[in-house]
Amino acid sequence: MAVTDLNPSDNDQSFRCTGALTIGRAGSTQRELDAMPDGMTIDLAGVDRMDTVGAWLIHRTQRDRGAHIVGESAAVKALLEQVAAADHPVQVRPDLRPAPTRALAELGTWTVEVGQTLFGLLGFFGATLVGFGNVIRRPKRFRMNAVVSSFDAVGVRALGIIGLMSFLIGVVIGQQGAVQLQQFGAEVYTINLIGRLTVRELGPLMTAIMVAGRSGSAFAAQIGTMKITEEIDAMRTIGVSPVEALVVPRMLATVLMMPLLSFFSMLTAIIGGGVFCWVSLKITPATYAMRISEVVPLHDLDVGLIKSLVFGFIIALGGCFQGMLVEGNSEEVGRRTTNAVVQSIFMVIVLDAVFAVFFSSIGWL
Repeated sequence: MAVTDLNPSDNDQSFRCTGALTIGRAGSTQRELDAMPDGMTIDLAGVDRMDTVGAWLIHRTQRDRGAHIVGESAAVKALLEQVAAADHPVQVRPDLRPAPTRALAELGTWTVEVGQTLFGLLGFFGATLVGFGNVIRRPKRFRMNAVVSSFDAVGVRALGIIGLMSFLIGVVIGQQGAVQLQQFGAEVYTINLIGRLTVRELGPLMTAIMVAGRSGSAFAAQIGTMKITEEIDAMRTIGVSPVEALVVPRMLATVLMMPLLSFFSMLTAIIGGGVFCWVSLKITPATYAMRISEVVPLHDLDVGLIKSLVFGFIIALGGCFQGMLVEGNSEEVGRRTTNAVVQSIFMVIVLDAVFAVFFSSIGWL
């Protein structure tokens, strides 16, 4: 317990502590210290045990109110010194660095993250190739049911939204092209614009963006949720490869379905453009179809389908890779799902630009 003594000769008060000065007495001791005047003398000769909370009370009183400590034992003195050494101000909000420094730091952080992501994606690509090789060597490990289910999720269920989007894109291309070409009396060339642009570029590209937002995000969310619930760890425990069971079926289904979806998108966009030309430009469907067959070379279709194969591979790879990176909690699932969509769309656009340069260089104009 704590005892307060008053020395009448010099009118100086002393605070004498006895027994254990621990967390259990922190409240009462603090109230007694608050009742004492500044500059008091704290006598610790009777203290036989003190913990960190008690030492902090004594140190804070000495620091803030100029108290004098007397009679402390060697152990108590050592504890008070440790508390005093640990008592230093902490800056909760660090000072803001200059804007150029912050910009460089953020650029450096982003560069490191991009490098780590590309390195991890390359390693995951290698693991996927190993998984494909294992399935080829041991066909019994091929999960046909999972592939068919992915066919339905990636392809069949996407037909409606892709068809509507492509039809409207065909209408928009026709309308915008006709507005510009009518100034020169060349509105018939709207058919050329619709045919080549949808088959060569917009059909595969818009389909890839739609599949990335729809199926790529689903892959990341599904695999990420399985990681959080430790289903993937359970698969490894029983000897099932997560790459073979989860990644290979999704990637195979996406790669095979993307050319079909792109071809469907091309046809729907051409039909949308044809409807516009029939209604607004009075070009009959027969004339429109004949003109399309004349102005769209076969290699444009080859270009679109080749792009679709690569786009499908990139989308499935990015979605599964981000799903495998999920750790911690459900918030991580949302973040990785967003990363999967953003990275897939970014890579699709970059590869589309690369393909444009490549096919132009080999004469497929």
